[in-house]
Amino acid sequence: MTKVTPFLMFNDQLEAAMGFYTATFPDSEIRNIARTGKDGPITSAEFVVGGQVFMGYNGGDYFTFSEGFSLYVDCQNQAEVDEYWDKLVKAGATPTACGWIKDPFGLSWQIVPRRFMELIADKNPKKVQAVMEAMMTMVKLDVAALEKAYDEA
Repeated sequence: MTKVTPFLMFNDQLEAAMGFYTATFPDSEIRNIARTGKDGPITSAEFVVGGQVFMGYNGGDYFTFSEGFSLYVDCQNQAEVDEYWDKLVKAGATPTACGWIKDPFGLSWQIVPRRFMELIADKNPKKVQAVMEAMMTMVKLDVAALEKAYDEA
């Protein structure tokens, strides 16, 4: 285990969340689980999603997630953005804005094409501003539209 590990407090959806996350992202696995009794529900677990270790706990329905914490997914291209976005939507996620989507367990994800980060790292502030303004109008990020805004600035 790493020195610092995100600890996610679910209400009673830890098992379903782990199953979805590990099936959706490569380099994922469920490492350890603790149950209440021999065949009881899972109370806590250690799992890996996309190479990142997490701890999870079923803490009761008074625990909820907020947009103050999100998981950032670095996507190589538009196809990868579409793949993860579509998997999340199919599972019941709610698209919000600017590449953010809230999964059915209440956790927010940022599905971001690497190209967006390259464009906003440009030294020309007008180009960066144009890309940021284009991004602010989007729900799912669109590489072609971001590049168009950049090129036209």
